[in-house]
Amino acid sequence: MQQISRMLMKLFQRARLEKPGQVDPRAAEFTLSLLIAMYDRSGTGYVKTRSAAAALISLSGDTLLAKYRALFQFYAVPHGKETLITSSALRSLLTDLNQIPAIVGEGCTLSCVEIAIHDCFHGVLNAAIVEEKFLSWLRSEPAVLLWLPTCYRLSATEMVSHQARCR
Repeated sequence: MQQISRMLMKLFQRARLEKPGQVDPRAAEFTLSLLIAMYDRSGTGYVKTRSAAAALISLSGDTLLAKYRALFQFYAVPHGKETLITSSALRSLLTDLNQIPAIVGEGCTLSCVEIAIHDCFHGVLNAAIVEEKFLSWLRSEPAVLLWLPTCYRLSATEMVSHQARCR
């Protein structure tokens, strides 16, 4: 928990320097509270760094493709010249990401995660998949992660302005 807290302090300190006046001084504290609520419900004082990173990546202002690539890199394993994600790593990723909508009462069940894994690995003969297959599956907007592109689109439209006047 302390490691994540220090990392968040540094992260938001840099953000305050880049965007003066736009970052709440308590952003690190609020973000840590959110991560604790999502990943330490039993109060152990422990949050997996990878889980916290997945949440931060998915809630970042980056593009969907950049988020998807970063998530793949965090959960994939090197295999020779390639990097692959296994079904068990995908299960961990989906379980971690499912904690985000779950915090507001919108999470899905474990069977939903298993269905998503089955869909992702449908027609795959190997025990793991390459990044392109993973990205292709995510672009199909699987139900378990439908909230992610939806939140991205909502966020992207916040900056849209038009010259039309309403009556």
